Amino acid sequence: MQGSTRNLFRLGLFMLLLGLLACSKSGEKAEPTEEAATSDNPRYEMITSKGRIVLELDAEKAPASTANFEQYAADGYYDGTIFHRVIDNFMIQGGGFDKDLVQKETREPIINEAANGLKNLRGSVAMARTNVVNSATSQFYINVKDNDFLNHRDSTNARTFGYAVFGQVVEGMEVVDAIKTVETGQKSGPDGRPMGDVPVETVTIESVRKLK
Repeated sequence: MQGSTRNLFRLGLFMLLLGLLACSKSGEKAEPTEEAATSDNPRYEMITSKGRIVLELDAEKAPASTANFEQYAADGYYDGTIFHRVIDNFMIQGGGFDKDLVQKETREPIINEAANGLKNLRGSVAMARTNVVNSATSQFYINVKDNDFLNHRDSTNARTFGYAVFGQVVEGMEVVDAIKTVETGQKSGPDGRPMGDVPVETVTIESVRKLK
């Protein structure tokens, strides 16, 4: 009788261990991945003369900036624009000039969402602006390194208010890295205004299309 009890105990313990192992494996499979966690965010495919970049926008934390980008993209505004300002070890900026350095007309400026908690980290996408806090329109930039000094610190002035991040590169960071290293120089547009850090060989944004 005692031997039978011991066998039943061992069998019960074995089954318990199997159950714990099954739970552990099930838990691992159920663990949400970063892909799944961000699956509801809109994604955009940006085809450039250097390759393909996919951007994922954060509509929850940056609703105004996301809606703004989506409208410009839907209008075909970005097609044929260029990355007109490229600084290695800093960022690449585009979305406002054509290949002849003619600045395109824009809609009204949007509110600056720099205080949304998103940071100017490598691969993040943010709104470019002037020295006026709420002056962003169509232009954006992609950080090629962590640029903490661009983050929101306080609302004292335009410098400390920061620059609004609204998305990130999820595919094609190697293309961004290829763009950041192109040779740059000073060029002038039709108005004669000199611009610095302009790629010598034009880097074109051929199209921007929504993936989901």
